[in-house]
Amino acid sequence: MIVAWDNTYEEEAVALWNGEAVRDGYKEMSGERFRSSMTGHPSFDAGTAFVLLEEGRVEGFAVGCAGDDLPLGDVAGYITCVVVRSGPEADAARSRLLDELERRFRELGRKQAEVLFFNPMRLPWYIPDTPGHEHNNAPGVPAGSSLHRLLLERGYAERALQKAMYLPLADFSVPDEIRAKEERAASAGYRVERLDAARHSGLAEMLEALGNPLWKQEIASAAASGVPVLLAAREGRAAGFAGPVIREDSGRGYFAGIGVEPSHEGHGLGTILFFRLCEAFRSAGAEYMSLYTGSGNPALRIYEKAGFRTVKEFAVMRKEL
Repeated sequence: MIVAWDNTYEEEAVALWNGEAVRDGYKEMSGERFRSSMTGHPSFDAGTAFVLLEEGRVEGFAVGCAGDDLPLGDVAGYITCVVVRSGPEADAARSRLLDELERRFRELGRKQAEVLFFNPMRLPWYIPDTPGHEHNNAPGVPAGSSLHRLLLERGYAERALQKAMYLPLADFSVPDEIRAKEERAASAGYRVERLDAARHSGLAEMLEALGNPLWKQEIASAAASGVPVLLAAREGRAAGFAGPVIREDSGRGYFAGIGVEPSHEGHGLGTILFFRLCEAFRSAGAEYMSLYTGSGNPALRIYEKAGFRTVKEFAVMRKEL
């Protein structure tokens, strides 16, 4: 029997998460973390969360979200998680819960179901072969997982494969070849430095030109609140960015991304920005960095040059409803 979410199921749901979701590398949860990540999240809707019961016992649960204020919110519903107890009926249970999420998305007028990093409900996961280092969000479904295989069977298209990459920062330094690249960029009038609203202009226009809604929101917010952001500028006008520079409680250096306005490409600004960002994180006391990027993203070469290695892969998926 599948029923709508009720907070009385929380304890069993948390136990199920800690017994099953952690197998795919997700971080374990307490009741408090479960509420902050999902049921207490501003985007949580009890009508878009379902519990599978067998003889009164929680055997699975699924959480999704949909809202006009979300990226693609007018057309998309987001699948946050589908967690079921292991066993011979596990795939059938996942499929039943998935049916309910898709039905709810249709009911809300959504035309597609997404497993995508625009989902505001963030689920941390552990980076393999590290001393408990974690990434703050999963950009898709873990590639090769049971849910990944089921989504493929259910007609979800694998739109991209995201590489999760990791770098410990203890021994990081900016190499001479990057310093030389920085000198060449400087001869063309470019400087990479910390954003200063009193000296720099054009941030909003640059972010608009880059066309990434998450960057537009996070970088503008960081700049307004004084959180450090690295800027590539020419004659004081924004040409590219990296950041923001935030050390998370886990010791991870968090940043939204790197972007260079197309009209300023060809000067190595993306590479310079990224290496200087790594340096800024190390100076801020971050122990490591982690990020994800598309397998075809040209920035992959920059990350590998800096010493990052791929540690996990996630699939970004969509189904037209």
